Amino acid sequence: MFRRTFWFSTGVAAGVWATTKVNRKLRQLTPESLAAAAADKALETGARLKDRAVGFALDVRDNMARREAELGEALGIREDPALPAPRRYPAIENRTHPQHRNRPHDRDNPKYIENTTYSNDRNEDH
Repeated sequence: MFRRTFWFSTGVAAGVWATTKVNRKLRQLTPESLAAAAADKALETGARLKDRAVGFALDVRDNMARREAELGEALGIREDPALPAPRRYPAIENRTHPQHRNRPHDRDNPKYIENTTYSNDRNEDH
């Protein structure tokens, strides 16, 4: 009798174990789980590629600066050139407005603005 109970409980335990394994595998194979796994893998791959690209860009920048220094020494260029002054754009004013008709000195000295949002595209109003 003890032997039968042992084998019965062993069979039940094996059945529970096999059922648990099969259910776990079936849950892994659902479309939602497969999509989540693919998304995780894509994120990992993207992060790895980004790290490699950043490392490559930093290496290129370092080597470029070193090579520019070597070329500067070879050509005798020792000083950094000054940056050009920022451009200033004349502000667009309505010259036909009565307020501006009687002020000729404004035509000779247009107002300037430092940072403009005007575009040079003449087709944007059409």
